[in-house]
Amino acid sequence: VGHGPSPSSSTPGAEKREKQYRAHQGFGDHHGGVTRAHTYFYADEAKCDQHMETFLRCIDASSGSSEDGFSAIKLTALARPQFLVRFSEVLVKWRRFFHQMAAEEGQAGRAVLDTKLEVEKLQEALAKLGIASKTESQQWFTGENLGTSGTVDLLDWNSLFDSRTKLSRPLLIPNRKTGQLEPLLLRFGEEEELQMKRVLQRMDVLARRAMEKGVRLMVDAEQSYFQPAISHLTVETQRRFNRSQPLIYNTYQCYLREAYNNVTGDVELSRREGWHFGTKLVRGAYMEQERERAAQMGYEDPINPTYEKTNEMYHRCLDYVLEEIKQSRKASVMVASHNEDTVKFTLRRMMELGIHPSDKKVCFGQLLGMCDQITFPLGQAGFPVYKYVPYGPVKEVLPYLSRRAQENRGFMQRANRERDLLWKEVKRRLLTGNLFSP
Repeated sequence: VGHGPSPSSSTPGAEKREKQYRAHQGFGDHHGGVTRAHTYFYADEAKCDQHMETFLRCIDASSGSSEDGFSAIKLTALARPQFLVRFSEVLVKWRRFFHQMAAEEGQAGRAVLDTKLEVEKLQEALAKLGIASKTESQQWFTGENLGTSGTVDLLDWNSLFDSRTKLSRPLLIPNRKTGQLEPLLLRFGEEEELQMKRVLQRMDVLARRAMEKGVRLMVDAEQSYFQPAISHLTVETQRRFNRSQPLIYNTYQCYLREAYNNVTGDVELSRREGWHFGTKLVRGAYMEQERERAAQMGYEDPINPTYEKTNEMYHRCLDYVLEEIKQSRKASVMVASHNEDTVKFTLRRMMELGIHPSDKKVCFGQLLGMCDQITFPLGQAGFPVYKYVPYGPVKEVLPYLSRRAQENRGFMQRANRERDLLWKEVKRRLLTGNLFSP
């Protein structure tokens, strides 16, 4: 999938609105000292609908070109990036509040799903902070499965947020810097609620078309300041459309420190709710921008410290999903990698776990024109393997490809190896007189 241009608009007042939603430098792509936006910015909701129509045509094209195809979409084309940033901030604050209370109970440093708050202590803490009386907080759990075990984990906590935001009373949480209570949805009003409904409606339209055409839908990962909202909206769509098969795939970037927590949390949620977990695993493509933005804005670098740590994270996440496939058969993964060691790791673990290529629970993906020496042997061996096709104007697709090259260090060495292998094959065919046949 390529990145379309920042659209213009001919509707009345478009110039004023275009200025309002123009890309801020903080959203930019800082390659070669040049700042350019590679997310979608637009003046009005009509642009979102135009992008949705483009995605619908791509789904139709995928359906006509192969069986069990994929089509990829970007949520920054279906919703205002400013909305995604604001919603991400809300989600992060809510989760941070959970971990803050867990730390006060001596649970700092525990694995995410091992961190559990006792309901009684939680209610006491909420009352002490002045957020809700014990009677009020008891009502939060009424009619739900939350707290029936006497504890609340992060998934329960996130579910609690979903239900509380539907109530009229603002949900207050402590501001860590000031120590004062403030509304969680301070910058998240009726307009943001309306935008959320619109983007979910657009995703619904795309998912229904994908189901009709027999195409699976991959939601691309984007920068970390968008990603909590993107993942939340994707999971909401998975809950609806992955009941009988993995139609919707979420993307996890393994260069993020939180990648394993994100994967394990969503897998556990799919287990509890009984839907199929679908994922595309990538290493990640925004490292330079992420680190520069973190330094400029004074927050912790979200990226793993080294390339080796990212490799470890990728294999750790992948192994967890493969184990889930073995145990439940209700998970599927696309190994989107140009790394030969990662492909070999996957094949070895599949063999050890008894996952057969014909199960179609594991597939592989590489960019069109890259690493054919990986793609073709996998296909010939019977593994589901896909070529990822970027599309769009050259000036927009080239920055995308430059990020892929940054993501795949050592690409030039592999390109040289691929060239040598191709030349060796040409010479073999010339010598055997079979130039145009295998």
